[in-house]
Amino acid sequence: MNTKYVDLINQTFDFPQPEFALEKDKLFFHDIDLNKLVEAYGTPLKFTYLPQISNNINRAKTWFDSAIKKYNYKGEYKYCYCTKSSHFKHVLDEALKNDIHIETSSAFDIDIVESLKASGKIKDDTFVISNGFKRAQYITNIARLINNGHKNCIPIIDNYEEIDLLSNEINSTYNIGIRIASEEEPKFEFYTSRLGIGYKSIVPFYNKQIKNNPKVKLKMLHFFINTGIRDTAYYWNELLKCLKVYISLKKVCPSLDSLNIGGGFPIKNSLAFEFDYEYMIDEIINQINVTCEEEGVDVPNIFTEFGSFTVGESGGAIYEVLYQKQQNDREKWNMINSSFITTLPDTWAINKRFIMLPINRWNSSYERVLLGGLTCDSDDYYNSEQHINAIYLPKYDKEKPLYVGFFNTGAYQETIGGYGGLQHCLIPAPKHILIDRDVQGNIVTKLYKGQQQSEDLLNILGYNKTPETSETQEQKNTTFSTIS
Repeated sequence: MNTKYVDLINQTFDFPQPEFALEKDKLFFHDIDLNKLVEAYGTPLKFTYLPQISNNINRAKTWFDSAIKKYNYKGEYKYCYCTKSSHFKHVLDEALKNDIHIETSSAFDIDIVESLKASGKIKDDTFVISNGFKRAQYITNIARLINNGHKNCIPIIDNYEEIDLLSNEINSTYNIGIRIASEEEPKFEFYTSRLGIGYKSIVPFYNKQIKNNPKVKLKMLHFFINTGIRDTAYYWNELLKCLKVYISLKKVCPSLDSLNIGGGFPIKNSLAFEFDYEYMIDEIINQINVTCEEEGVDVPNIFTEFGSFTVGESGGAIYEVLYQKQQNDREKWNMINSSFITTLPDTWAINKRFIMLPINRWNSSYERVLLGGLTCDSDDYYNSEQHINAIYLPKYDKEKPLYVGFFNTGAYQETIGGYGGLQHCLIPAPKHILIDRDVQGNIVTKLYKGQQQSEDLLNILGYNKTPETSETQEQKNTTFSTIS
């Protein structure tokens, strides 16, 4: 009878897979011996495998190039990285090796762009697509970037007031885009996205505020739907509606030459994951080509803003099972040495699924378990509701440590969880390891940041303030008289 964990995986999935392999009973990820990583750095830990960022960028660029050649498409393709997925410098440095462009979401993003530009990572011809609802500081920072000569910064207009706000601070003519307020999927809580301008209002908006405005040139139409790019009737219907707006706008606005189809490529969340990226890109290019040809307008340049697809599959987290609690006759809780709420907040907030596999002991027999985190919150768990199937792991043995890995966690977890700050129940943030390859292809690891210490948290909470900090704070204190 096949009762080993390795037998369960082989019977359930097509295994090994391109990024996963097994040597004896130890798991390898992109040829990285994860057990050696644990031996070197301990757990809990997070890691970022930098080469996967470049790998995914170039996969997408190859698919688009192939479709453009196949259909003799006359426009160009521009790959943008959606910075809100992960703002870390090591992520941007790796992504920018691949001749890509940037999409921003807030004022501080522009500060990051300027820092990267000063270091030569971003060039004058790099497109900076500035999305989002623009508060005063974001407007000021965009204007500063453009005033300093970055003509390829394109603010995407999200509401009717933004053109006037931008024009008040930008000294020269500048290019803009308009975001379509897409209609959400029927089962969604509301009908229309809060972002952008409605389909029917875009051409009137252009005629009223842009057409005769000598300072502004419309270059881009921006389209994104919350469910992402998926092969559904809903997606193709929304894309067709977007193309109708583009064609109507193009007929009255010759300067319009680009269509931004946003992001939303899914990433692998299970060993059973299947998604035909190449087909989706092929069909998107085909539909745009055919629709524009039928209407007699030039096809647009295509921009995408892939965030999770760029960085998600580079990340992972490894925990140790500390203890097993038998809470009743059916439920066994394996307690990890960290917290899901704090280190993988998407599992708690939106029931996000990640690939979960043990790092060692694949030749042990297995059992069904629940996984629990260290916080005192009843929601700090990862079980079959979050996972595709029930969780099976090698049987707990207090004499034999068991390590569990979660993979493709590289997007959003640090920013949602609050990297470097306070965590729920003051659970310390784990150490973070960067993994790269040298020119010979050898794996190189580096400790990016150690695990949070109590002093770090006490400083944030005000218990260990330095005299200088306290004095500065006192100078800012002000007493107000009460009104009698």
